[in-house]
Amino acid sequence: MTALPPAKIAHPETGQTADPRVEALVNEVIGRVADKWTMLVLEVLAEHGELRFTRIGEQVGGISQKMLTQTLRAMERDGLVVRTVHPVIPPRVEYRLTDLGGSLAEAFCGVWTWAEAHIDRIEAARAAFDAR
Repeated sequence: MTALPPAKIAHPETGQTADPRVEALVNEVIGRVADKWTMLVLEVLAEHGELRFTRIGEQVGGISQKMLTQTLRAMERDGLVVRTVHPVIPPRVEYRLTDLGGSLAEAFCGVWTWAEAHIDRIEAARAAFDAR
């Protein structure tokens, strides 16, 4: 199966094609946040602040340890979370959103607001579609 090329993105204000570096970053960020687990971890950390690995897993629910580890590492690499290892025995590791991660969480709060405002219309559209 061949991968589709990334979408060409126009600047929202000028309509001109974006800088290729910005375009690549937008595609990567969309890919990251479109991932179910990243969105859920982002939401949990935005709501609860700094949490231990196990607590994040409990709050997300249904995520395997392997997937949580992969998700947190990818988020850390992108600068969305900070991993803090406390020098105690046994080691205590906590994660929290960075300012960058917090701003992304704020940006995606709009999706929740939009969903709440339009849930009845979406459900009606789905019911009408399914009835055809």
